[in-house]
Amino acid sequence: MLWAIVSLLSSPNVELKFVANVCPIKVGEFEGFSWIRCEGKGSFLNSFALKEFGDSRISASEKCLVIDLEDCAGMDSTFMGTMAGLANRLNEKGAILQIASANEKSRRSLEDLGLDYLMDINPEHPVWAGLEERARDLLILYSAGMKAGSTLHTRHILEAHEILTDANEENREKFSEVIGLMKEQLADKPSESR
Repeated sequence: MLWAIVSLLSSPNVELKFVANVCPIKVGEFEGFSWIRCEGKGSFLNSFALKEFGDSRISASEKCLVIDLEDCAGMDSTFMGTMAGLANRLNEKGAILQIASANEKSRRSLEDLGLDYLMDINPEHPVWAGLEERARDLLILYSAGMKAGSTLHTRHILEAHEILTDANEENREKFSEVIGLMKEQLADKPSESR
């Protein structure tokens, strides 16, 4: 999977644009928590929307950020690194990242990268208990509108993988190649914002 991401982003003939309806991220702000729902695959294509909305809620002093994985078909390393980055920033502020409706595959993916200590997966007594369906009904589509392959996108992918290596020493070897390739791409790209 990592090689597919690197090959896709490094191909000069490929111009992708982030399209919100490919793998939607839906969001909502509620009393005592904010909700982010990934429908489809959580990937390097929609992880920037996750980061952008999550960062905005952290800046607004949100105490509980919920990532809903009920309809998530799987997560790549960029998506999980983005989640870990949000969890780190929340933890620094005395807040928490909680994962709602993680199936066994999603839980195992997070545990395999050593991220389960950063976030509360399927918590027993969350502040949003009993409100899941109502929250899901009120969510709106969120789009970051970022072009895949742009300098900003490459930096985002690099940052997500650096967060993974900081979170667990065992991840360093797993992601050293993608980190090296992203750094190489950044050195070759002209400066741009999106």
